[in-house]
Amino acid sequence: MAALVPAPAHGEPGTRGRLRIADRVYARIAARAAREALAEAWQGRTARGAPPTVSVTGPSGPSAPVTVRVTVDLPFPSDLTALARAVRDRIGADVRALTATRVAEVVVVVEHLVPEAAG
Repeated sequence: MAALVPAPAHGEPGTRGRLRIADRVYARIAARAAREALAEAWQGRTARGAPPTVSVTGPSGPSAPVTVRVTVDLPFPSDLTALARAVRDRIGADVRALTATRVAEVVVVVEHLVPEAAG
């Protein structure tokens, strides 16, 4: 009969190594989330805004949160507050879900309002 050999001890999860996610990864996740949050608002419109631009600050430590700043164009007329909130909420949720990183703040800057093109 073979004896069971215990698995080698690798230490606690926090002592095995580090994982660093590049800021550009957070930025790509945030840009995609912003586009998805605004997709329905732009649907059926001929005039479109520029793609969102994103900058990310942090994290400086293993459990430090990130701060995301996103600049978007929004369709006009529309409920600008609701659209900005949808962008903020979607970015926060997607970054947390895909990276397990806490999001300290999502700053949404509305750069331009894009009116419906005259038909």
